[in-house]
Amino acid sequence: MNLPELAAFLKSRRDRVRPADVGLPVGPRRRVPGLRREEVAQLAGLSADYYTELERGRGAQPSAQTLAALARALRLGGDQRDHLFHLADRPLPESARGTGARHVQPALLGLLDRLATTPAQVITDLHETLVQNELAAALLGRAPEPRGPATGFAYRWFTDPDSRAVYPPEDHPHHSRVFVADLQAVAARRSRDSEVAGVTAALRRRSAEFAALWDTHDVGLRRTDHKRIVHPALGVIELDCHSLFSEDGRQRLLWFTAPPGTEGAAQLELLGVIGTQDMAAAAEDSSRTADRNR
Repeated sequence: MNLPELAAFLKSRRDRVRPADVGLPVGPRRRVPGLRREEVAQLAGLSADYYTELERGRGAQPSAQTLAALARALRLGGDQRDHLFHLADRPLPESARGTGARHVQPALLGLLDRLATTPAQVITDLHETLVQNELAAALLGRAPEPRGPATGFAYRWFTDPDSRAVYPPEDHPHHSRVFVADLQAVAARRSRDSEVAGVTAALRRRSAEFAALWDTHDVGLRRTDHKRIVHPALGVIELDCHSLFSEDGRQRLLWFTAPPGTEGAAQLELLGVIGTQDMAAAAEDSSRTADRNR
């Protein structure tokens, strides 16, 4: 590992990221041209002391997960991300080897930073959640860690019945059709991609519903959709889901809105107050307290 070069590279990238690029306020007392060290650490989910040690050319070799987090925080492009991994003497991530698209594209990440008041997340074309804001986590739950095909929500939809609880049962046929039509379009665009072929082959084996829908050959990327999402504390929330595709089509920025004055808009405001806390447990605790006070 080349610690001096790694330190110099991190500092040079930090100097080039403006606070506004990552959704941070621009204060009048900033003494650095870009981000502060503690801001990079916060964006990457690291301790400020650990990141400071890296920039000083000291400390332990960063893990692949840490490097990926730093690449996102510093808005590195593909070549810069790969250079970061080389300096740290870590194998390149899967996306650099042509087997995935899990490095969040800086343009989409920059837009996500500006969507602080609405649920939003970046997913791959196989519906793997790469990064989500706090409102998206509160609305949909935390995304699972990347571990094989089951990381993708479309895969879990047809193989894990519990994953369907996010939508009312009467809406399930619609979502099944849309997922399959979307995957048909992805498979056509990535016709020689072993990852897509493996996912679709596994789904045909494991799900008769998927196989039957696949054989209809309906094709259509999901660009917009009206969704009813079941939230454990707020009930059914009616929202419009919008998609913005990356230039290569491998990633999408999703965000959820509701027309002003609707119940869905009011529920989204309440969602921002509730956050990701366990409202069911909170309600149970409140009920117990009320019972004791009677």
